[in-house]
Amino acid sequence: MTGKKAPDTRTKPAQADGRRERSRSSRSKIVAAMLELVSKGDFSPSAARVAEVAGVGLRSVFRHFEDMDTLFREMSENIEARVLPIITQPPKGETWQDKLFDIADRRAQVFELMMPYRLSAEFKRLQSPYLMQNHRRTLQIEGEMIDEHLPEAIAADIHGIQAIKVILSFQTWRLLRHDLQLPVQQARAVVKRMLGDSLAAMGA
Repeated sequence: MTGKKAPDTRTKPAQADGRRERSRSSRSKIVAAMLELVSKGDFSPSAARVAEVAGVGLRSVFRHFEDMDTLFREMSENIEARVLPIITQPPKGETWQDKLFDIADRRAQVFELMMPYRLSAEFKRLQSPYLMQNHRRTLQIEGEMIDEHLPEAIAADIHGIQAIKVILSFQTWRLLRHDLQLPVQQARAVVKRMLGDSLAAMGA
């Protein structure tokens, strides 16, 4: 007696690969939509708005990201990957002062690229433990990048070094570019003027 062969319920490799590819595509579209919205000034887009721009269902957003904080984390990692090649290059210059001015130029470039995304993180970080932790980590890294180029005698001037770190911070750049609405070149000139004045006051 011959019976009918039971149907094979196992997922075929091609079907599984196609499903994974669609999942990756949807995730990429969601992240791209988040980046696009924030870049255009929507610093705290809703999941519904992200889904609309991505061309996916709202349910798909939360299938890939358990909450909006997770999506903000993905966005932050995406932007960080873009700027790391710029900020990790050793600063140029014969003296440590020259290197600080090169860091100032480099940060103007990076801060301008990151402006909408850092503003978005500033908007959300008081509500997000991850973004607050990431903010503090960023400040620490930015500070250490300055510390490693300071002579021992200068590093002993704690107040002077803190002033330099404030001058070369994103917060200062945001004030000049976003709040005071200065053009890039004028904002860059102001930062360099403050840096020069601060170094002169330190006797550097």
